[in-house]
Amino acid sequence: MENKVQQQEMAPENSTPAEHFSQLAETLIGSEIVKLGGEIREKIKQGEKIYNFTIGDFDPNIFPIPKELENEIIAAYRKHFTNYPAAEGNFDLREAIAAFLQQKEGLVYNTSEILVASGGRPLIYAFFRTIADKGDKIIYAVPSWNNNHYTHFVEGVHCEVEASPENNFMPTAADIMPHIKDAVILALCSPQNPTGTTFTKEALEAICDMVLEENRRRGEGEKKLYVLYDQMYWQLTYRDIRHYDPVSLRPQMKAYTVYIDAISKCFAATGVRVGWAMGPEAIMTKMKAILSHVGAWAPMAEQKAVAQFLLQHDNINNYLKHFKAGISLRLQQIYDGFMRLKAEGLPVDAIAPQAAIYLTIRVHAKGMKTAAQHLLAQQKDVTGYLLNEAGMAIVPFYAFGASKDSSWYRLSVGACKKEEIDAMIDSLARALRKLK
Repeated sequence: MENKVQQQEMAPENSTPAEHFSQLAETLIGSEIVKLGGEIREKIKQGEKIYNFTIGDFDPNIFPIPKELENEIIAAYRKHFTNYPAAEGNFDLREAIAAFLQQKEGLVYNTSEILVASGGRPLIYAFFRTIADKGDKIIYAVPSWNNNHYTHFVEGVHCEVEASPENNFMPTAADIMPHIKDAVILALCSPQNPTGTTFTKEALEAICDMVLEENRRRGEGEKKLYVLYDQMYWQLTYRDIRHYDPVSLRPQMKAYTVYIDAISKCFAATGVRVGWAMGPEAIMTKMKAILSHVGAWAPMAEQKAVAQFLLQHDNINNYLKHFKAGISLRLQQIYDGFMRLKAEGLPVDAIAPQAAIYLTIRVHAKGMKTAAQHLLAQQKDVTGYLLNEAGMAIVPFYAFGASKDSSWYRLSVGACKKEEIDAMIDSLARALRKLK
């Protein structure tokens, strides 16, 4: 106690003791991606050539939003759609989303089962707040995007399932089964961020059957197990890869599934901020009540624009055809480059691209020495070496909750210039050849 008093007395007059902040504020984990981004910006500022593959976003000069959507947004502002939207999302937009879902995915949801917000994040937050109490068990795979932070927000019990490269880093029913008792949320994502991989039909069916069986087992007074299904990238699949979702595979899952979707990734519209959730009406109503206090509405003009654009099926199909071709070309070209380096005997690997804007790559150089005889003792040393020696910025899977020893990385092509890919592969090869 004496030491504590002394520390407070010695603190500067304008400082605030840490215990004056909330437990949540004091225990939030900083983002590894933000930290890495700061290093990258500093290097670019110093004139260094950096191949930046860290951002889960798009360079609008390479991948602009659809022209028709842009025109609809401009028209909506000119019509002075600048007041508050409805708390659950404008009716015309929810109607358009319902029609779009049925036409594109065969999913049937009415407007009362759809909730609109400013992108996927507030909807995920509202879902966690709606379902989980302090001390409730929440299951999520690692690596995965932000589930650890949302679990922390609600003071849930973290139940991390480490997925394996043998399953393309997608969790299986066998991985999840030992942890399912008493869990209230199972957070799934396909196509997956950060891996760019997807569930197979059989794997997702097995998970759905397990969830249904678990909910049948639970008594009347027990909370059910709900699946959060983040399918933000579902329209961005390549070659023969198909997207599967719980309700299409098992209609009974409709009572236990909440989908998260948006225009953010499929239309390169991350900054336009229009997302939606669909699920049981009772859950949507509670989520709406939470978001009405947070005020995380999608802007009125953008809602009006998206309501018009989602009905333009030909324009959407034409946009996606060219957009997906551009992303797929970049992913495949980088994958082919990694396979050449692997064939040369360099310490790299990659999983063939399946979906989203991400490539899962591996640089297993931990334990090797640089030309200056510096030991790469930890994976973070490898990450630093790639940035400093090859000018290659990628996000380690440990930034997404995987083991600190994981040698796997997320590589994002949303801001990738085609003409720089070969130069990046050559730069990486030169750096790796220096290692002993």
